[in-house]
Amino acid sequence: MSSKSTTALAAVCLSSLMFGLEISSVPAILPTLETVLHADFKALQWIMNAYTLAVTTVLMAAGALADRFGRKRVFLIGIVAFGLSSLICGLARDAGLLIAARFLQGGSGGAMLICQVAVLSQQFRDGQERSRAFGWWGVIFGIGLGFGPLVGGAIAALADWRWVFLVHAPLALATLALTADGVAESRDPHAQRLDIAGVVTLSLAVFCLVYFITQGPALGFGSPAALAILGVSIAAFLGFVAAERFNKRPMFDVSVFAVRDFSGALLGSAAMNFSFWPFMIYLPIYFQAGLGFDSVHAGVALLAYTLPTLAVPPLAERLALRYRSGLIIPLGLFTIGLGFILMWWGTRLGAGAELAVLPGCVLAGVGLGFSNTTVTNATTSAVSADRAGMASGIDMSARMISLAINIALMGLVLVEGVKARLSQDLPASTDMRAAAEGVAAGSLTVGKGVTPGLAHDALVQGFGWTMLYGGLTVWALAAASRLVFGPGQVAGAVVPLDAEEVREGSQP
Repeated sequence: MSSKSTTALAAVCLSSLMFGLEISSVPAILPTLETVLHADFKALQWIMNAYTLAVTTVLMAAGALADRFGRKRVFLIGIVAFGLSSLICGLARDAGLLIAARFLQGGSGGAMLICQVAVLSQQFRDGQERSRAFGWWGVIFGIGLGFGPLVGGAIAALADWRWVFLVHAPLALATLALTADGVAESRDPHAQRLDIAGVVTLSLAVFCLVYFITQGPALGFGSPAALAILGVSIAAFLGFVAAERFNKRPMFDVSVFAVRDFSGALLGSAAMNFSFWPFMIYLPIYFQAGLGFDSVHAGVALLAYTLPTLAVPPLAERLALRYRSGLIIPLGLFTIGLGFILMWWGTRLGAGAELAVLPGCVLAGVGLGFSNTTVTNATTSAVSADRAGMASGIDMSARMISLAINIALMGLVLVEGVKARLSQDLPASTDMRAAAEGVAAGSLTVGKGVTPGLAHDALVQGFGWTMLYGGLTVWALAAASRLVFGPGQVAGAVVPLDAEEVREGSQP
């Protein structure tokens, strides 16, 4: 590997460290934000969802712009914007401003993320060298994810929560210098104008669906307002499908879905975000309010969930080269589901629940480590190198869309589980939803007849429902992924297709 390639890999890995930290350190400070910013349960959801929705909104646009104007150029712009928006997050004085700043941060983070994958795909063409590069990218991403909860919990306990965001300013400067020196510029010579209709319709469809899920309980899922929001989401999605069918150069080249390895890996992208990633947002609440850990110990406990994502990706990449992605990805998803079922069983044990929950966290993390970078490498390898921006954009869009939706869905399942338990002991005149949302946010002293013991039991039941939801859905998607992959190759990663083969929908 040349010195320039090493520097480029360092730049990509450092930016992935920032992105990983921003995902996993913020959930650890949500209980602190609830107190210092007076944020309710919905505000806590939106502090996370603003980021993921913004990532989803810009992914395909950033991928198309990177293909047309240069991956290095867009990468540099994303790094600068991420550093500046992180400063704004750190200076926020209320939940509303933090949510708005998180949207800006997510947009710039999405641009960084899409360029990370495109730069690796362009700068590392040799199969083994490319696999090693993606392996290192996965390891550093895993470091950010693995140590993020500990960093966030320690900052909340020992310093000021603002440093969870402010730390990205010096990291962005270092990444900027490495990128300017090591990353080679590349672009798609066939790239055309930005698919504005596709970007707008897809973003509107996802936003309205998430809004329907989060606000539906308050509005009433069958109310005219809620149904109107759902109708807009459906209409926007149909508009997106139409826009992509009639656009000569769509941001979603639908012909790639005919490639079984691409579609099978894409199901893996979605499956991880029906389970592992959205649950990371709620798990700190369970550790603190359900198991009684303080913020530092909760951060340490979260390492059981995230650290396996650091160690497993290099092994997963080697196994994918030998046994093919169509076996490794479903195996990883099945392992995630097994971890969730073990965690669910732990919630039913009462005393000593952590003896099952923590091993379940480890299993889920191992499964994620097998699936995460293997999915990304599989999707980008399935198309020609000059369409890497498009392929990685579809992959990351699948991740972020399913993540945004499932942050909302898991929150809904959690609240409904808490509400079901509270309704057994509280009078019918009680505002059950308000009480349930207070308990789901981690408060065991919500008053109105909700004793700490009842709140604790309700919280544990709610998390049991959420863990069961995560386990069963990821198992279902693991089975679907394996079926879509089909018999395929006997060994080796997916075979890159040239652009014409992809457009014709050929099989590898």
